[in-house]
Amino acid sequence: MASKTLPSTPFKDGFAMPAEWQPHKQTWMIWPERPDNWRLGAKPAQRAFCDIAAAIAEFEPVTVAVSAAQYENASAHLAEHPAIRLVEMSNDDAWMRDTGPTFVCNSTGEIRGVDWQFNAWGGLNGGLYFPWDKDDQVARKVLQIEGIDRYRADFVLEGGAIHVDGEGTLLTTEYCLLNPNRNPHLTREQIEERLQQYLGIEKVLWLPRGIVEDETDEHIDNVACFIAPSEVLLAWTDDQNDPQYAHSKAALDYLNQQTDAQGRSIKVHKLPVPGPLYMTAEEAAGVDPIDATQPRREGNRLAGSYINFLFCNGGIVMPSFDDPMDSVAKEIIQSLCPNHRVIQVPGREILLGGGNIHCFTQQQPVTTDC
Repeated sequence: MASKTLPSTPFKDGFAMPAEWQPHKQTWMIWPERPDNWRLGAKPAQRAFCDIAAAIAEFEPVTVAVSAAQYENASAHLAEHPAIRLVEMSNDDAWMRDTGPTFVCNSTGEIRGVDWQFNAWGGLNGGLYFPWDKDDQVARKVLQIEGIDRYRADFVLEGGAIHVDGEGTLLTTEYCLLNPNRNPHLTREQIEERLQQYLGIEKVLWLPRGIVEDETDEHIDNVACFIAPSEVLLAWTDDQNDPQYAHSKAALDYLNQQTDAQGRSIKVHKLPVPGPLYMTAEEAAGVDPIDATQPRREGNRLAGSYINFLFCNGGIVMPSFDDPMDSVAKEIIQSLCPNHRVIQVPGREILLGGGNIHCFTQQQPVTTDC
């Protein structure tokens, strides 16, 4: 079935983004390979990637997009996992959450996809690499492979900048969506209107900031997410000397004063952050040097967060960091999601590249549960 580009918007056509915990057909990922982002020619990141993909594949099928140059390598690494499909696709880096499509659906279960404009988290004003043209094609290619009709958005957005409850409410951060390196021609109100049109939401909750030193301009998916309708999981530290405390406290104060699109008060659950974590000299030395806006240097604070997990069909795959808070965070998430089996996968190698499990993945909902 061919994929058409539609002239309307999802909202006008009766489509909306479902919550992440709704059933998935599969999860999409992109094989990492950039030596100027992933240390030691991306070999440690590729091993970590395989562990993440295998964990997700315990719950649902996984499709991995991989460049022609890396196809044989990825095939060899993933050969023992029958639930993981490989497709050849050129790309600039591995962040499927941000470059892949955001799927929307209607009341009859039909699926369509939103293809956001992508500028590598800031374009020529703070973006993380150039060019990014292959990444801007990823969403369209995914939708063509699946035969799913496409909406091409008229503004810049990344999938990690948004989180929805499936009942009309969207979470984001002001620091990202109002950053002039994304859509300087749009006001806050105009951005809200576009979020409504392309995601079918009714209300936007704007957290002021995200995780400290998050090079995506503080995406929401690293600091807070819906764990259920009207319930938010928030990255937290009790250390008032940590700059993260001010970010998290401002978010808590804001959420405690808000209601969701259905008029319900927001219940906030605190989830501790690891660390603080910092890049070692060995880790920094393994990255090929480039003229980067976010150079990899010894002592760089890493934007570690347990919020960066993925809901799967009956499971949750979340990162661990060899940190005392690993078990605490897992227990909290397991207690809040008793119907999901929580699996922790080592996340430091992915964190060194600037994100984690949620950033690495994009869920595709099934066609009958929207």
